[in-house]
Amino acid sequence: MAITRRHLLQGSALAAMAPALGLNPGLSTVTPAFADDAPNGLKWRHGLSLFGNVKYPADFKRFDYVNPDAPKGGLVRQIAIGTFDNFNIVVSGVKGSIAGGVAMVYESLTTPSLDEVSTEYGLLAEAASYPDDFSYVIYRLRPQAKWHDGAPITPEDVIFSLGAFKTHHPMFSAYYSHVVKAEKISDREVRFVFDMPGNRELPQIVGQLMILPKHWWEGTDDQGRKRDISATTLEKPLGSGPYRIKEFVAGRTVTLERVKDHWAHDVATNVGCNNFDELRYEYFRDPTVAIEAFKGDQIDWRTENSAKAWATAYSFPAVTDKRVVLEEFPNRSSGIMQAFAPNLRRAKFADPRVRRALNFAFDFEEINKQLFFGQYKRIISYFDGAEELMATGLPQDKELAILEPLRGQVPAEVFTTAYTNPVGGNPEAVRENLREALRLLKEAGYEVRDRKLVNSKSGEPFSIELLSEDPNFERVMLAYKPSLERLGMSVSVRTIDAIQYENRLRDWDFDIVVGSWPESLSPGNEQREFWGTKAAEAPGSRNIVGIKNPAIDKLIERVIFATDRDDLVAATKALDRVLLWNHYVVPQWNYPKVRTARWDRFGRPDQMPKYGLSGFPLIWWYDADKAAKVKRS
Repeated sequence: MAITRRHLLQGSALAAMAPALGLNPGLSTVTPAFADDAPNGLKWRHGLSLFGNVKYPADFKRFDYVNPDAPKGGLVRQIAIGTFDNFNIVVSGVKGSIAGGVAMVYESLTTPSLDEVSTEYGLLAEAASYPDDFSYVIYRLRPQAKWHDGAPITPEDVIFSLGAFKTHHPMFSAYYSHVVKAEKISDREVRFVFDMPGNRELPQIVGQLMILPKHWWEGTDDQGRKRDISATTLEKPLGSGPYRIKEFVAGRTVTLERVKDHWAHDVATNVGCNNFDELRYEYFRDPTVAIEAFKGDQIDWRTENSAKAWATAYSFPAVTDKRVVLEEFPNRSSGIMQAFAPNLRRAKFADPRVRRALNFAFDFEEINKQLFFGQYKRIISYFDGAEELMATGLPQDKELAILEPLRGQVPAEVFTTAYTNPVGGNPEAVRENLREALRLLKEAGYEVRDRKLVNSKSGEPFSIELLSEDPNFERVMLAYKPSLERLGMSVSVRTIDAIQYENRLRDWDFDIVVGSWPESLSPGNEQREFWGTKAAEAPGSRNIVGIKNPAIDKLIERVIFATDRDDLVAATKALDRVLLWNHYVVPQWNYPKVRTARWDRFGRPDQMPKYGLSGFPLIWWYDADKAAKVKRS
C-alpha cells in the first residue's frame, strides 16, 4: 500500500523516495469506536490497521509524537526544483507541473499514524466498516467536516472525487481500479464496492482518497467560465485542509496560509500539527543555485539528496557557529529500488543476458568513491532497506513452497544461487567484469566489429541513450558511459526538462532512464502498477521497464492476497528474488537516512515518530526565541 496523501505532500522528487506507511492483507479486528452498529450489523471502526491492533483507542486526544502545546505562527521557506503551472491535483503528473504543497489544501478520509506501520485513523471520516470478506467498505463522514467556503462535505463529494481520479489520473486510475462502485447510502455515509472479495488492503486504500469539492468544480470561475477537472488551472482551489493558497507568482513561488478556523483543528489526528502560519515554496531550476539560496538565508529548510553536496557544500560560517543545523533522520519506514531502467519494449533489451551485461559494466565501487565520497551502499533488493522483506541466501520454507509451482517459469538460479551484483573498484575486477559482459553479449547475439558492438545477424550497431531530467544524474551517467563504450556500445547522455521527460516516459520513448520505486513495509496492490503486465502498456504507469511476465503476475497476486504477515513476507521475498534474477534493472545505491539542513528557527517534539522521517513541517513549529538569535535576511 504505497500511496498516501502525506506522501504527496513531499513533492515529486521526494515522492520517489517517500515512505509508504501501508501494509497489505489482514485488517485487524479492533475495538469498535462507536456503540451503534453500521449497516448490515457490522461494527464501526475508528482506525484501520493491517496485521495488528491499532495503538490509539477510540477516544484518543492526540498522537504521542506531537506537542499539543506547540505555538502557532511563523513562516517557513522551502525549496522546490523546476517550475509549476497547475493547482489541479487530479491531472498532476499528467498535464503541467503541480505547485508545491497544494495537497495540503485537501484532506483524505483517513490519515496515517507516524508511529505505527500501516495504520490509519479517521480524518474526514469518523469511522469505517467492512465485512469479513472485504468485498466493500463504508465510510461515515464527520458531521462537522466542511469546505473553506463553509459548505458541508458530502458523500457526493467523495463519489465525485473517486470518479475524477479514476478518469483523469493514470496512476490513480490503476490504484483505484478495483473499486467498481461508490454509492451514497445516507447523508453521511458512502459505500465503496470492490471487484472481488479477499483483497484486505482495499478498505484502507480508499481511505487515502483525497476529497474534492464537487460543487466548486462543477461551478464557474470569477470570469464566468465553467471549471474543467480534466485541465490544468492556476485558479486558487477550494479545499478543506489546514492550508489554503494565499498568493503565488506562476512558476516562481507559492505561499500557503494556515486556515485559522479550520474545521478539524481539534480532531485528534490534527492536534499539535500544522503549526506554521505560512508555508512558502521557492522554485529553482538549478539545485546548485538552490543551495546558494539556502546558504544566503533565503530558504529555511533543505533536504539534501546529493552525497557530493552533503560532503562539500555545507562548510560555511553559519554551520560553524551553529545558526544552521545539519541533521540526518533514520529511514525506518520503507525500502526502495533505484536503478538504471532499460526499456524492455525495445528489442535490444529483451534478452536478460544483455541486461546482466549492463550490470557488469557498472563500476559502482569506483563511482561511489569518486562521486559520492563513499557514502552509499549498493542496492541488492527491490525492497532494499526493508530488511524483513529482502530475499537473501536461498529460498527456504514458505518462500520455497510459493516458488515451487513456478519452476520452469522463472530463472533456474532462483532456486540454486543467491543473487549478487558484480563488484568492481579496481582495474583487475573491472577487466574481469567487462570480459563477462562481452561473453553475455556474445551469447545474446552481439559481437564486436571494428571496435563497435553490433547485432551478429543484422549488423546493426548497439546504441544507448541515457536520459534524465535531473542534472545531478548527468555526472553519474557520464561516469557509466566509458564502461559501456569499452564494450563497443555507442552511448549518448541527454538531460531534458521535466515536461519533455514526462512526455517521453508516457510515450515509452527512451532507452535507459533512472527509475525509483518506493516500497512500504508491507507491499500490496501497488506492485501491479510497478511490475504487472497490465501496467506495462498503460501510459503514465510506474512499470517503466515494461515487464510482462506471467510468473511475476502470479507472485504479485500472492503478495496482495496473503493471509497473514508471515505469508506476506514469504511472498514478497519470492517476488523480490524473481525480479532480481530476471535482471530487469541495473541497481544503483541507497542511503538509510534523510539528510537535512535548517536555519535554527524551529522547535520539534521531544519524541519523534518512528516512521515519520524528519516529520517536517507537519509536527514542527516556529520558535520565536531561536529565531531572534538567527537574524533572517
